[in-house]
Amino acid sequence: MLTKLFLPLFLLTLSFSSCPPRQSVANSSVSENEPEALSPKHPKNIIFMVGDGMGIAQITAGLYANDNHLELERCPISGFHKSYSNNYLTTDSAAGATAFACGKKTYNGAIGVGPDKQPIPTILEQAEQHGLATGLVVTSTIAHATPAAFIAHVESRKQYEDIATFFPQSGIDLFIGGGSNHFNHRKDHRNLIQELKENGYVIKNIQNESIDVAEMNPLHPFGFFTGKKDPKTYRQGRRYLPTASQRAVEFLDKRSDEGFFMMIEGSQIDWGGHANDGKYIIEEMLDFDKAIGKVLDWAEKDGETLVVITADHETGGFAILPSSKMNKLKTKFVTDYHTPVLIPVFAFGPGAEQFSGIYENTAIYDKMVNSFGW
Repeated sequence: MLTKLFLPLFLLTLSFSSCPPRQSVANSSVSENEPEALSPKHPKNIIFMVGDGMGIAQITAGLYANDNHLELERCPISGFHKSYSNNYLTTDSAAGATAFACGKKTYNGAIGVGPDKQPIPTILEQAEQHGLATGLVVTSTIAHATPAAFIAHVESRKQYEDIATFFPQSGIDLFIGGGSNHFNHRKDHRNLIQELKENGYVIKNIQNESIDVAEMNPLHPFGFFTGKKDPKTYRQGRRYLPTASQRAVEFLDKRSDEGFFMMIEGSQIDWGGHANDGKYIIEEMLDFDKAIGKVLDWAEKDGETLVVITADHETGGFAILPSSKMNKLKTKFVTDYHTPVLIPVFAFGPGAEQFSGIYENTAIYDKMVNSFGW
């Protein structure tokens, strides 16, 4: 087992000076929610899984299109969160992810900053401070709103090239997602991929939708770009999410004896909602559910891992029509944008009991930090 070296304490002044990742390994912010009583047993690891745009109807569609079964059903604890942002009843992914990552509601479009546009420490950064390994695995670009909110601090989610600059200095141990163009085809002509390599990262690009396990040596931080821009859809042949999730868990477990924090996103469930395409939603939902199965299998054997699964918001006002049949659904939409409905939360493992009930989306941050015992 490998132990990750401890990063210098995060500056309370949030100056965000360059902080290179660990090049070798040896053998909280204030929230609207008061912290709850500590769980009887703290997990060593937390895997936070986000099905972007995944509301109750999306989950139900995946269930009934898949012979009435989802891996998600294995979670013994469930609850709901209130997804609204600081300035709108209907949130976007940036504000929603910032609530999860930082424990504070903010304006739509904000990445890791509060309503005053000042940076807020993220749970991933705090995990780094505590010597944990950290990772992000997504089916969007790695600089997209949800992953960005865990690692970057910018005023707008559209600042993709600015978001990318946070990666070389972040200390993150593993990232998998698209968007390599934000790193090496930039207006400022910086080559962030080269900078990552100079900081000790092994960087790979997608070839045949496969990840060579031999290339994921826990002695070195690892980055895998799954596309120059957005990764393919499941319909176009993208298949890496379940395998990448499993490999990432195994990698991070070996990377640090202190434990790890990882965020995994099924990003394109949301895109199916924006496209008002029910089949697209179901395909992406079932791909995300396969990743959930891989993660739950590992967590079940490990016994020290808390898995939390939710969405940032619902997309499309998605509905399953009465004329539907099992494995043959008919669907409809009321919008091509997000809706403000309550969002389900599922939990598995030590500390899972904290996630029952109805609470603010910011409480998910509080509950995860509380579970770690920080």
